[in-house]
Amino acid sequence: MAKILMKGNEAIAEAALKAGAHGYFCYPITPQTEVAEYLSRRMPEVGGVFLQGESEVAVGNMLYGAASTGKRVFTSSSSPGISLMQEAISYIAGAQLPAVFVNIMRGGPGLGGILPAQSDYFQAVKAGGHGDYHLLVLAPSTVQEAVDLTMLAFHLADKYRNPVMIIGDGMIGQMMEAVEFPDKYEEPELPAKDWALTGAKDRDPQVLDSKYWALTGAEGRDPNIINSLYLDPVKLDDNSWILHEKYETMKRDEVRFEKYKISSDNRLLIVSYGTMARICETVIDELASEGVSVGLFRPISLFPYPAKQLREEAQKKNIENVLVIEMSIAQMFEDAERAILGAKPVKFYGRTGGVVPTPDDVKLRIQKLIENPSYQPSREA
Repeated sequence: MAKILMKGNEAIAEAALKAGAHGYFCYPITPQTEVAEYLSRRMPEVGGVFLQGESEVAVGNMLYGAASTGKRVFTSSSSPGISLMQEAISYIAGAQLPAVFVNIMRGGPGLGGILPAQSDYFQAVKAGGHGDYHLLVLAPSTVQEAVDLTMLAFHLADKYRNPVMIIGDGMIGQMMEAVEFPDKYEEPELPAKDWALTGAKDRDPQVLDSKYWALTGAEGRDPNIINSLYLDPVKLDDNSWILHEKYETMKRDEVRFEKYKISSDNRLLIVSYGTMARICETVIDELASEGVSVGLFRPISLFPYPAKQLREEAQKKNIENVLVIEMSIAQMFEDAERAILGAKPVKFYGRTGGVVPTPDDVKLRIQKLIENPSYQPSREA
């Protein structure tokens, strides 16, 4: 496998193709429009479908229909665009269909700016649409990891018949790094898609003539019905519990995280994700060269959240404080604090709206917190 220098957005697009994506539906919005630009050329080259919708609302419903055929389909957008897709995402989850959503986040709320942020955390992990459902949510911190997690996302979507979301901030979409792709993408075997709408011969031969079936290649199976509408409240309740059982399986089997320089010498444990975690790693390396030991716990799956694993690290005797650092105002902080269950003090530092904390910002707060365990980091020094 040769390494290629690629922009994050383009690497994500190529990774989707390597994973067998057949359809891409989109509406342009900064800072992820390069995904669409790249695929407008590449999708036809691999025999796939590229379609720009008239709006993000339309795109969400195009995905709903296309996912029903069993093909691997996806979209990419940024914060306000993902908001417009929420109704369709709820339908897709309720109908148990596989689809992949890529959100290259920008500042908010409102239309916001085009600079990077992580303030869509709640929307992604708490399910921004209506009803009892969850997305699998994966958060890369490098362009290579964005490639790997994008390919994984299509597998997990098929495995669970559930939408999967990749969330990265604008930095990961715009930065360029060396990446490599597998020569041949291999993945574990998946169940047959006997639920997919591939064409079914009607029981009444008078309804459609034989020419239609010859064109569609239908095999004469009984019709499938894919639906997220249950007017009977008991059936809707049953469907929600079926979904719940699936989410519990995800919590057991799909937790992903990374530990960076965690040791018995740490007095402080940092919790951060995505590109913000990379900034924290830079600071941790600098502090290590100065004889100060700090560890990082990086969630990779945001749903399911690695709560048990984080709690185990935070409960260690050497840890005095846990510091959550993110590019939003205490959104992931809520999940981290809940996971730790009061075992240790959990502090927060973050910026939002497109303001990215610098290594110096982070280092200053870490140093103050180590010097004074009761210190409360904040926007101000």
